Amino acid sequence: MVLIALALMVLDHRLNQLQTLRNLFATVAYPVQLAVDAPIRIGSRMLESFSSHEQLVLENRLLRSELMELRARQLRFDALQMENDRLRALLHTSTQAAERVQIAKLLAVDLDPFRQQIVINKGRLDGAYPGQPLINADGVVGQILTAHWTSSTALLISDPGHALPVIVARTGLRALAVGTGNPRRLSLRHVPPQEDIEEGDLLLTSGLGGRFPADYPVARIVSVEHRPGQSFLLIAAEPLAALDRSREVLLLWTEPPEPDEAGHEDGAADTPK
Repeated sequence: MVLIALALMVLDHRLNQLQTLRNLFATVAYPVQLAVDAPIRIGSRMLESFSSHEQLVLENRLLRSELMELRARQLRFDALQMENDRLRALLHTSTQAAERVQIAKLLAVDLDPFRQQIVINKGRLDGAYPGQPLINADGVVGQILTAHWTSSTALLISDPGHALPVIVARTGLRALAVGTGNPRRLSLRHVPPQEDIEEGDLLLTSGLGGRFPADYPVARIVSVEHRPGQSFLLIAAEPLAALDRSREVLLLWTEPPEPDEAGHEDGAADTPK
């Protein structure tokens, strides 16, 4: 057999007589080769497909994570942008104010119906003093009640114990804006029915009492009601300063009023007990 095999190899190499036979065998064996190779190819493709799927899942998770991180950064950016807008508005207000001003941030808020107060991060070391007016970019906020070394407690104009002399911008009518315990409502007291006042009228500080400088916006009239038998109108106004949403305020420096004979400062509001 070995000799026969060697003879066939020499014959094929020298004379190329077995080419036709070899082609015939290759043609017959090709389907068998395909059948034998098919599971390997299918397995390889399935493995590649599985690997691709795993890779896509991993990439999808990474992209989701990056998207969440970008969204969180976007939220922070939006918050910083809004804070920047608020500070720009405050700085614009400070350039319009003739008095010395300084920005202060709120540290705490107490909006109890019987006590409308805030705590700010400026105190005596910053020059703050009791009775000092507070405003923001929209209007009057309140006044400092107690000044500590590094912080101060301020009374909002919505506090039931706070009263602010105002004038109606349209007519010049003087009135007293009193807090109601609701940060979105003030009440105008002692306005006779015959006075010219209507919804939408703008209220400004009158400058009387020596506490707040004149002509700072305070509130806008939202309702005027005359009940039969009542000597005065029932007038409600909405503060312009958004007292329940402010995050920064401006301190105004004016001359502190002198104490009166009873030992109270002129225009100061009593603290609710």
